[in-house]
Amino acid sequence: MSDRHPRLTRGLSLAAAVVLGTAALGVTTPAATAGVGAPAPLSASEAEQGPKNVIYMVGDGMGYNHLAATNLYETGQTRYQVEGDADPEVLEELPGEAVQTYEDWDLLALSTYAAGGEYDPQAAWSDHDWVQTGATDSAAAGTAMATGEKTDNGVIGLDADGESVENLSERAIETGRSAGVVSSVPFSHATPAAWAAHNESRNNYHEIAEEMIESDLDVIFGAGHPYYDDDSKKLKEPEFTYVAEEDYERLSSGETEFDFADKDSDFAKYARGKQQHLPERAFGIAQVASTLQHGRSGESEQPYDVKQNRVVDLPTMSQAALNVLGQNDDGFHLMIEGGAIDWAGHANDTARDIEEVQDFNDAVDAVIEWVETESSWDETLMIVTSDHETGYLAGPDDQPGFTPMTGEAGQLPELGWYSGNHTNQVVPFFFRGAGSEAFHEEIVGTDPVRGDFVDNTVVADVLMDGFWALED
Repeated sequence: MSDRHPRLTRGLSLAAAVVLGTAALGVTTPAATAGVGAPAPLSASEAEQGPKNVIYMVGDGMGYNHLAATNLYETGQTRYQVEGDADPEVLEELPGEAVQTYEDWDLLALSTYAAGGEYDPQAAWSDHDWVQTGATDSAAAGTAMATGEKTDNGVIGLDADGESVENLSERAIETGRSAGVVSSVPFSHATPAAWAAHNESRNNYHEIAEEMIESDLDVIFGAGHPYYDDDSKKLKEPEFTYVAEEDYERLSSGETEFDFADKDSDFAKYARGKQQHLPERAFGIAQVASTLQHGRSGESEQPYDVKQNRVVDLPTMSQAALNVLGQNDDGFHLMIEGGAIDWAGHANDTARDIEEVQDFNDAVDAVIEWVETESSWDETLMIVTSDHETGYLAGPDDQPGFTPMTGEAGQLPELGWYSGNHTNQVVPFFFRGAGSEAFHEEIVGTDPVRGDFVDNTVVADVLMDGFWALED
């Protein structure tokens, strides 16, 4: 369960830190390739088949700017800052050092627009209004990311013509793998739903939840508990917003094939990975209504100055899901969402935005450690990205030009929020591991500030049309 305090540095175990510090640069060391329980390298023929496992981590609403603000809070320096007039011919990123481990991975930008939209690199850096119109929502973005098909805002798992389209969870299962979704917001919300359901409206939570429960997913973890409020307090009367009463009762009473979990100790048991404690399939719903932490009562002036909910955190959920899915010798696909970054962005809440980005980054660290102890980069592909940017976060004096955020470690950065909605900016797309070289072949354009970019359909396209393609 969460018991966080502000941390200005983030670290893993010593062994993992040694591996990360060298492997990220392409250097092979004994720690990276040997050791107790280390998997043997794949043969050349196995490597050609692409990734056995895919871990797709989505910081919902997390643009370059959200990552930059969090890094400023942690260390007082960051990358991705932009300064100057709104002129794409002269604008460029200011230099800075990496803070998060994944910042030293391969990096491309990612366009995020929905069906009928576009990304114009010149317009994006010439006109502040341009990026604040025509933005995708999480349903359309999630569908594009999970299926490779653009669709309209609000739509889950259907293409722009209303036809159901296959998602990466379904393709993973079709190829003998396991599949799961994890989120820090309700499990039936737009992003996890995009990897599991097909519905004309993201707001049809009961229909989406039922489809997810009836699907072949092996892991479903998230918030949205009907018996608890946003402070993790027991409600006098349940509120079945994100799952129908009959479906919740079926899950909690053991009438489905899922092992049901809603206590912190349940998630911790999975995360410990003891074989006798790992079910083949698990449904876990944290004891909180809408978000693990963001929705809790109180106004935060600084990160963590309001006592956090005593509920499971995203790193523990992620570790638990990996242990359950990792039992399949044929591999798995797992989507992990830091969903409340978006909620903090809509609220223009800097303190809680940093909390949520840190929780997501901690989950990334937990997943990296799992890959390096239980799998390997030869067989696992890991992606860290976003579905869109939220809040148009930037320096304190943006518009008409661009200004950098500034700050010292342990202090809220000096910054400005310029929207309460999503924007059409490109977002960062970090990747590492098996098959990752394929993404460099999918570049669709070059942004004057962020560099080469791919589209948000790229992972589904590479996997479903390439590495995980089905025989005719």
